[in-house]
Amino acid sequence: MTAQPPTRETVTVANPVLPGFHPDPSILRVGTDYYLATSTFQWYPGVAIYHSRDLVHWRLAARPLDRLTQLDMRGNADSGGIWAPCLSHDGEQFHLIYTDVKSWGINESFKDSHNYLTTAPGIDGPWSEPVYMNSSGFDPSLFHDEDGKKWFLNMVWDHRPGRNAFAGIVLQEYSPAQKRLVGPREIIFTGTDLKVTEGPHVYRKDGWYYLLTAEGGTSWEHAVTLARSRSLHGPYEVRPQGPLITAVDAPHLPIQKPGHASLTDTPDGQWIMAHLCGRPLTTRGECPLGRETALQALSWPEGEWPTLAQGGHHPAGHPQLPALPPHPWPEVPARDDFSGPQLRPEWMTLRAPPEVLGVSLAEGGGLRLRGAESLMSRHRVSLIGRRLQSLHARLRTRLDFAPEDFQQMAGLSAYYDSRNWVYLRVSHDESAGRSLNITSCENGVYREHLTHDVSIGDTGPVTLEVVYGGPTFRFGYSTDGAAWHPIGEPFSAGLLSDEHCGGLSFTGTFLALTCQDLSGRGQTATFHWAEYTEH
Repeated sequence: MTAQPPTRETVTVANPVLPGFHPDPSILRVGTDYYLATSTFQWYPGVAIYHSRDLVHWRLAARPLDRLTQLDMRGNADSGGIWAPCLSHDGEQFHLIYTDVKSWGINESFKDSHNYLTTAPGIDGPWSEPVYMNSSGFDPSLFHDEDGKKWFLNMVWDHRPGRNAFAGIVLQEYSPAQKRLVGPREIIFTGTDLKVTEGPHVYRKDGWYYLLTAEGGTSWEHAVTLARSRSLHGPYEVRPQGPLITAVDAPHLPIQKPGHASLTDTPDGQWIMAHLCGRPLTTRGECPLGRETALQALSWPEGEWPTLAQGGHHPAGHPQLPALPPHPWPEVPARDDFSGPQLRPEWMTLRAPPEVLGVSLAEGGGLRLRGAESLMSRHRVSLIGRRLQSLHARLRTRLDFAPEDFQQMAGLSAYYDSRNWVYLRVSHDESAGRSLNITSCENGVYREHLTHDVSIGDTGPVTLEVVYGGPTFRFGYSTDGAAWHPIGEPFSAGLLSDEHCGGLSFTGTFLALTCQDLSGRGQTATFHWAEYTEH
């Protein structure tokens, strides 16, 4: 009689487990703790690391790249900066590999992408000064082999006309003693006919080296390819069943764009895959929440190729994952009165630390923004933002600001990048005095949406809100904190999406508090509190 495998309990998980802009997940287990590192692009601090003990509840645990000696992105292109970090552990310490993409573009031949390593004894640091690795391509990762050697991988970018720009996955040994790459570089995998081969991760199981890559590009054709070899150096045989996961042939699914994956196991040997995904407003439409992180369970018998636990190659919206002891985290308070010693970790700045950008916490509570450059700048923008994580959400804030002329502005923005944003701003108009208007930038084209500014009186605080109601969002204001007034017309949520903002962009929608002084006098705005809720 054939022995049956033990029955294992499962729990239903709703994908995405990290909603809102959380792309390129690198998942890792250390003991009974699970960690997920995701890309942050031009947003600062660099890399977001989440922590879970049950694969269901996740908390923001670390933002490791938080000082200029590790990361300075002033001047970086939109959707440049931190691409596809890799988090690993060698039994002694954490290793974080990351890329700082200084310049790139759809129609540009070159990608200036510099790869670094930082380490820490624990997930909350301290994270070391960076070790420079190389600049030959992006999506780097570090593999710790069983013999103690460490191997560095990345995709190689070939800028030459007529060549495959995604030239393959390169492998080179890393020497911790010398803190540099050593020995020969070798291309170990050139990909499949899906092309756009990137995002390499290596895993060792049952005597095989498994090479996981992303292919097909990061949009609707995205896919996860798996190959294996008895030698780390290859040659690699591609999984005969085709992509491990893709939705290219299923445009009706609510979970789209699955790709750029990584793997980990549970203590009892079950396997989990983390992958990015998108949730379009309509079939193959716009994804305002950006690229998010989802989980899938794998079936991986010894010596065989893995498959999705639910069968096939389509992503599950509600997968059955291994049931681990429940471990919820304390709820993050909806309201932030900015009274702590530093900004709460959900807030981010653009390209540089807060203190470099004129962002500070006031004594006794409140946030001060010293007006700097425009929202179209890529250098010094006085702004803090947080991810939009639901299309049914609201951000409110109470603002004190006394602009002296039209070059001084402060308020609340739905922000995608320097060329795409919508802004409810307080400024000073020669006729209306201190007043409100809604301005926007759509793929670089600036507009003001109200024919005349709305006067709000020359003194006293004003409360502003942006409200998402599914496919649209709108702004409102209150001068007394009780009576609310809508202002302007609703906007399509898809206006601020990867698809609409240039066609190949990566960052999703943020809700931001911001201040400008285009005269250079540095007028200051005070935000007494901000409150983010979902409904």
